[in-house]
Amino acid sequence: MTSAHPQRRWSLAGDLNGFFGLVVDNLAVMAFLASVLVGLFKFPADIVFTRMFPGTALGVLVGDLIYTAMAVRLSRRTGRYDVTAMPLGIDTPTTIGLALLVLGPAFLKFKQAGLDEHAAAIATWHLGMASMMVMGVLKLALSFAGAWVGRAIPRAGLLGSIAAIALMLIGFIPIVEVMQVPIVGFVTLGVVLYSVVAKGVLPGRIPGVLAAVLLGLALYYVLGPLGLAGPGFRAPGALTLRFALPMPTLGFVDGLSATVPYLPLILPFGLLMVIGGINVTESARVAGDDYSTRDILLTEAFSTLVAGLCGGVAQTTPYIGQPAYKKMGARSGYTLLTGVFVGLGGIFGYLSNLVELVPLAVLAPILVFVSIDITAQAFEASPGRHAAAVVFSFFPAIARLLAIELGNPAYVPAERFSELLTSTAQGMPELGVIVALGNGFIITSMIWAGFLAALVDRRPAAAVSTLLAGALLTLFGVIHSVEPGGGMYLPWELSGVARTLAFQFTAAYAVLAIVVSLLSLQRDPRDGVRTGQAD
Repeated sequence: MTSAHPQRRWSLAGDLNGFFGLVVDNLAVMAFLASVLVGLFKFPADIVFTRMFPGTALGVLVGDLIYTAMAVRLSRRTGRYDVTAMPLGIDTPTTIGLALLVLGPAFLKFKQAGLDEHAAAIATWHLGMASMMVMGVLKLALSFAGAWVGRAIPRAGLLGSIAAIALMLIGFIPIVEVMQVPIVGFVTLGVVLYSVVAKGVLPGRIPGVLAAVLLGLALYYVLGPLGLAGPGFRAPGALTLRFALPMPTLGFVDGLSATVPYLPLILPFGLLMVIGGINVTESARVAGDDYSTRDILLTEAFSTLVAGLCGGVAQTTPYIGQPAYKKMGARSGYTLLTGVFVGLGGIFGYLSNLVELVPLAVLAPILVFVSIDITAQAFEASPGRHAAAVVFSFFPAIARLLAIELGNPAYVPAERFSELLTSTAQGMPELGVIVALGNGFIITSMIWAGFLAALVDRRPAAAVSTLLAGALLTLFGVIHSVEPGGGMYLPWELSGVARTLAFQFTAAYAVLAIVVSLLSLQRDPRDGVRTGQAD
């Protein structure tokens, strides 16, 4: 029943907790983006901070303002004051993937083609903008199919795939950052777990996320000069004033032609965000806030287009931690605060200053907490009989994590990595299998969990359909791509070991579909009917 009285849509402690958590999430992604481009590829820092950051931050501002309005509208419609806005920010996996697989390599290619460093950086920036526009248009077109997908895919598939992302990428990689500076990182994580997970009360009832970040910063900058914060301590340098107004520009037009070689990577990134948007909407629905899947997807598409038009190089997406923010007590105020803070931070440059000042060991514990909460929810919200399906969905994400780590030249030299991908001395190359298993892992996780959930529910027709969809997607490299970067392809253009891998993976799905079809013809001893009749 809708209340006739004004609804309380702010919770001071909860919204502050959510605000600091969401800001830290966005700040962590921007810090990773800057560290990859500037630290690994030696990209000019001023282009990152004054061209890429402002437009990217503007996309966050626009998206969070719309999600705030959606939460207020839902609160009015339902008469509930405890509605939590959908958190929106910069997507972590695709941002890092774009930096590592598209922007960084393109910058090196532009320099090899004869451009000086500045010209190569501008060309790369335009490529990044064009990538945002391509992904934004794709997400816009696919937004209207979101509700149907949400109904067609079992909850174990939706939540299991998102838990796989949370546990393996948003949880494990940051926890490595935590333990690289263990006193600072582990204590910060412990305060987050104490205050947010265990609901412990802090002195003065200070929001837990804020307390954790402040304590982590204090430990880092007090212990660091004494040599007690680990060998990677960096003293803060002089702050640089950077003012840059993100204005619409047609620079993306110049970068459109450069996107063509990277479309097999760019398009799946956009597609995965649509699936991710469906997943997080389902996650929020389970937590009690029933948002329109179409509206959630349209918002992330629109904010991505705004970011790309104004210089951004990282797409926005609804974050998977909405239930976690709800547990913090956040309502609709935290997204409003976050959008304004991040948007203005891109303009006035204090976001880049924070990226330079706040170590990743202090930022990473927030991501670890979100990953824990989402993984737990996948089991709690899915039917108990589907627990095995949720677990099954984790394996492709583990493979993706291994591929990312092994693909780091610091661990495995590039020439050795290429050799291992094609080695056939012991049959199909093990590293090639790991890479193929991990490519497209979000969709793969959904397929695997959906297949097993259908089997558990004695719905063999659904299981067979899911397997056949997996075979078709595998054939064209949408999942299990044999390209190291995860690109799609036409199967008849493959050769050698890559062709063998692609066709073996495709055949595996198809043959299993046949086996399940045959098994469904026998009588089920549990109910004395043919298993196929359960559909």
